[in-house]
This record gives sequence, C-alpha cells and structure tokens, in this order.
Amino acid sequence: MDRLTEMEAFAKVVDSGGFTDAAKKMGLSKSAVSKHVSSLEARLGARLLNRTTRRVSPTEIGLAYYDKAKQVLVDAIEADAMVSSMQVAPRGSLRLAASPDFGGNHLSGALGNFLGLYPEVSVDMVLSNQNLDPVADSYDLVIRVGQQQDSSIMAKKLASTQMKIVGSPRYFEKNGMPTRIEDLNHHSLLHYSNQPAGSVWKLKSNTGEIRSVRASGNLTANDGQSLLQAAEAGLGIAFLPCFLYHEKLEKGSLISALSDLPEQSQDIYAMYPHGQYTQPKLRAFLDFLAEHFKNKGMGNW
Repeated sequence: MDRLTEMEAFAKVVDSGGFTDAAKKMGLSKSAVSKHVSSLEARLGARLLNRTTRRVSPTEIGLAYYDKAKQVLVDAIEADAMVSSMQVAPRGSLRLAASPDFGGNHLSGALGNFLGLYPEVSVDMVLSNQNLDPVADSYDLVIRVGQQQDSSIMAKKLASTQMKIVGSPRYFEKNGMPTRIEDLNHHSLLHYSNQPAGSVWKLKSNTGEIRSVRASGNLTANDGQSLLQAAEAGLGIAFLPCFLYHEKLEKGSLISALSDLPEQSQDIYAMYPHGQYTQPKLRAFLDFLAEHFKNKGMGNW
C-alpha cells in the first residue's frame, strides 16, 4: 500500500476520533481506512490506536508517530504546491532595489528585455545607496556589490566586478604615482561612506595577503558616481568597480595605479528572502539576469 495514504488515513482517524468521520473526509469507505491503518501498524510492528466500541484514541507510541506523520504530510503538500507554482507563468509586481551606480549602469537597460519576455510582470525598482535588507525592507530582491553574511537571506551570485585604484593624470603629476600599497597612506583616498568595514580599503598584495589601508582623504560619499567625478577632478584616488571607471580609463581622464597588484574583485549578488525562489516572477528574473550578464561577457568586469 502507499505509505503516504497509510499515514494520511491514520492522521485523519486521530483528528476525527474515529474511522467513520475519517472515511468521509478521505472519500473512502470505512473498511478501506481501517485496512490502511492496519497495514501501517503491521509494517511498523506497533499498535498505534486503542480501539473500543465507543472511541478510538492513539497509543503513546501512536501519538508520537502522529506528530511526525502530520509534518510529513504537510511537507508533501508543500512540495506539490511548490512544483505547481513553479510551472505557473511569471506575473505580478516585482519589488527590486539596487544602488544607483549598478542599477543605472546595468539594470535599467536590461529591464526592457525582461519585461518584453514577461509582459504580465511589472517591476518597481528603487535605486538607493542605503544597505537595504530584502526581509526588513520588504523587497523581493536586492542587488548588492559584495555579499553580506545573513542567515535570513539567500544569495545568488550574478557576476564579479574588477576593482581598480584610479586617479586623474593631473593628480598623479602633482602628488606622484604610488608604487607600493604603503604609498597610499600618503595620498588623499576618496571613500564610500556606507561600507561595512568602515573607511578601509582591503587590497590583495603580491604575496596574496589582504592588506588594510585607512582611507583618510578629504571626501567620503555614499555614491560611486560622486567618487568617480571627484577622482576625475583631481581631488584624490578612488577604489572603484569596473562598471564605473572603464569608460574613463578608455578616454584617459582616469588612469590606474598599482596595476601590478593581483586582480582585485568583488562579487555581485542578488539577495532575497528564504523560500521566495519558488515565486515564478523572482525565479524568472534571477535566471534572466544570470543569462544576461553571461551573454554580455560580464563574468568579470
């Protein structure tokens, strides 16, 4: 006999207090329910029910088994529901948050293609430099550069971005070009004000060691574009992701320093609450983003 059906019959008998009501709820005959329970007891080698002419009640071992069986049945129902939901066409509103730097440079353009593929989905995108939390701030998805450890949040890596130390030719002509990590201590370092590590740059040295440099420049900002423009204006050196600096490097308005160091990179993650991946709209968007960046050759940029 089917094990889940045996469990269900037993649980229904306990819930209903008898075989007659349990049979009605299952749409089976009383004898069929009794046969399922007897088969379960025979398979387990234990009596699960006390049966009298007036009432049916679980034995001590039956009560313990009942608790486990109920959880198994709930899990089975949820598993069926998950499969059903994953086959539903994506629809509904998707609430998304990202930094203005990343959202403006890479998400805005991609959204048109996504919405063209899934016309029943609408996107509410918020661009913010705050470290928003998808659970506490009620977002379906938050895009972050650099993963933050939080057991209540799931993370899917989308890509990696190469970080470079950049400044204007005018700045380096006036202040000199740093040739060692230690030289940065004598320069004006432009820094993100909202980094978890504070005003510190974490740099990988040629020996593979992670070195910390205190950023003590005249400007901090919570916006990468502001730091980019400040570096271009000659106010100091910035440590920025490729999606901000690459055009400036090509034009020559910025040049990179300490280019002999190993590649410095940060991963870009999509963060979302536990259990939300089964939502077709979220799953479709995550899959779309992963494929979008892969096709653009942005595995490391």
